[in-house]
Amino acid sequence: MEVRYTMATTFAFIGSYADAQGPGVYACAYDEQTGALKLIGQTDGLQNPTFLVPDAERRTIYTVLEGKDAEGRKCGAAAAYRFDPASGSLQRLNEAITLPATTCHITLDNTRHFAMTASYHGGMISLSPILDDGGIGPTADMHRHEGSSVHPAQTQARAHSVIVDNANRFAVVSDLGLDKLFVYELDLANARMTPRSETSIAPGSGPRHFVFHPALPFGYGINELNSTMTVYAYDANEGSLEAVQTVSTLPASFEGDNACADIHLSPDGKFLYGSNRGHDSLAVYGVDQASGRIEPVEHVSTLGGHPRNFALSPDGRFVLCANRDGNNIVTFRRDAATGKLQPTGSELRVSKPVCIRFAAIAD
Repeated sequence: MEVRYTMATTFAFIGSYADAQGPGVYACAYDEQTGALKLIGQTDGLQNPTFLVPDAERRTIYTVLEGKDAEGRKCGAAAAYRFDPASGSLQRLNEAITLPATTCHITLDNTRHFAMTASYHGGMISLSPILDDGGIGPTADMHRHEGSSVHPAQTQARAHSVIVDNANRFAVVSDLGLDKLFVYELDLANARMTPRSETSIAPGSGPRHFVFHPALPFGYGINELNSTMTVYAYDANEGSLEAVQTVSTLPASFEGDNACADIHLSPDGKFLYGSNRGHDSLAVYGVDQASGRIEPVEHVSTLGGHPRNFALSPDGRFVLCANRDGNNIVTFRRDAATGKLQPTGSELRVSKPVCIRFAAIAD
């Protein structure tokens, strides 16, 4: 039965760990009143399409996957899909190799003319143009980091994400293997990314993901290996970061193993959220609107094992968390005044979900 929507409708798209023989990317209708998801489409043929990013205007979805080069070796690739909001179907546009090592993250610049990917296993990032038909073009620029740090997981560079600033001038790369954040200047007219600055944090931290404040000159990073959040002062003119505060993501009483994953700010920039794998929780912080510093508010069980990425709804009313080992996506209602979360009882069952992203798409 065909699903029909009018005007702009908010959809959610899910990436997962999956074999190519089974479904790996899912399209869901989103209920803005309850925060519930309803599966309306899926696609197979992709090996571990873990992270994705939508382009609402073009109705396209871009996802990383494990590709193969001409010699049959594993490499990083990205696939583009056209989404039909009327039927929920995902039509494959193309696939392109992005890096010579498997990738873990993909993002678009703010004009949606370029895609950037990061490789944890290769310590590399790439820049690829988006073609006129919405497909992904061949890699135009690539950078490899070198070095190591003190943790057993830090034997080499491990670029984990690329995040573009609000002005579309610079991008921050969190390198988990080097305990560094790299700022690259975007020269999109010439399809280039130029190294601009580096910021080191405490050895063994393992910076993973990053987010810019929507209005204030600050950025926030989550550190996988030592379970902390770091607040950075951001100079948008110089393209530089300075660490000003680091806070644990865990309650003082917790003594088990933990590794952090994702980080997001509320749309108004007043609350910060991060995911704990091990403690299996979302850590909630208030953000001081003058200093940018953060103060713990609460920890909330994700109601599933190994939470990876999560997403705040566009209006900020709900948080949806992907529990990889729980095989579920759990919806939480968010109190805009306190930042606190309360499970709604709504849950979508899917296999090994990793990433969830929203997009408002018109018919």
